[in-house]
Order: sequence, then structure tokens, then C-alpha cells
Amino acid sequence: MDDNALRHPVRPRLAGRAVIVAVVGTLLVVTYAGLAALQILWLNPLAVAAEVGSTDVWADVAAAGERIGEPLVLGTLGIGPVIALVLLVVTVRSRIMTPVRTAMSYLALLALGIFGTFFAGFGPGMALADTYGTSGGDRSPWAIPLYLVSLAAVASLTVGGIVLVIRERHPSSVNPAPSPTA
Repeated sequence: MDDNALRHPVRPRLAGRAVIVAVVGTLLVVTYAGLAALQILWLNPLAVAAEVGSTDVWADVAAAGERIGEPLVLGTLGIGPVIALVLLVVTVRSRIMTPVRTAMSYLALLALGIFGTFFAGFGPGMALADTYGTSGGDRSPWAIPLYLVSLAAVASLTVGGIVLVIRERHPSSVNPAPSPTA
């Protein structure tokens, strides 16, 4: 963000729209983290050991001397929602965030979510792999929406960045000056 943006708050109407974008973005990031936790701690283990119940999966893992590390999973996945809430507070209180800046910030969080999901799921995946003799990768199809959301966020950031560059280089072609009336 440039120094000029910090000195000149955005118009109240734009600031209001930025708050709406921030609320929606926060809900999306929290939902993403929740689905990731559900995928790592429940859906994927059930897909790996479909013949055993969910409580039996973790009992088998513990009996094999492996650890799931739920605090690490939830702590890692909690980073995104915490950042999203901080961004929401900054957007509501500061009046320097435009809707586009806000949307780009939340898209970046959603794009980075897949890395948090991979990191959070690595330990449990390896514990399942060691216990059941599998690969440790995602077996549940519910990981696919997480990958697709992050991919869509990266694509949206790319398109948004291109649009912003075009707007900066050619402001009159994007927002033509109103014609004088006679």
C-alpha cells in the first residue's frame, strides 16, 4: 500500500463496501479452515480406513504408536481465520481499505490456505500411512474443493492484478471523463 493511500482515506461509500467484502472474506476463510480441519481429522481418515469407524481409526493409530497432533492441526489451520479477523478489524476501523484492496487481501489468504492445509495434514496423513500401510496422501474427495478454491483465488488474484495494472497505466480508458453537456 502506498503512502498516499495511508494519508487519504477512501470515500465512505467505498469504505462501506470494503467492510461488506471483509465480512464475506472472513466467512470464506473461516469456512475454508473448518472444511480443512474436517477433511484432515475426520473425512480423510474415514476414507483411508473405510471398514473401521472414526473412533477406531484413531485408536488404531494410537495403538501403532503414532500421534495425530490435533493441537498442531487446529493451530495451523487457525492462522488463516485469525489473520482474516485482524483484516476485518483493520477494514472496519481504518477507512483506508478499498473494496478491491480488501478482496485481494482475502483472495491471498484463500490462495495460501492450501499450504496451511498441506502442513496441517502432513502429520496425520503420515500417521495414517504408517498405521494402515497407505501413501499418506488425501484419499477423501473432500480435499478437492480446497484445492479448487485456492486455485480459483490464485486465478482471481492474477486477473485482478492485471486489471489494476491496466487501470493505472490507462486511467482514461477505464473510467472515461464525463462528456460536457451543452
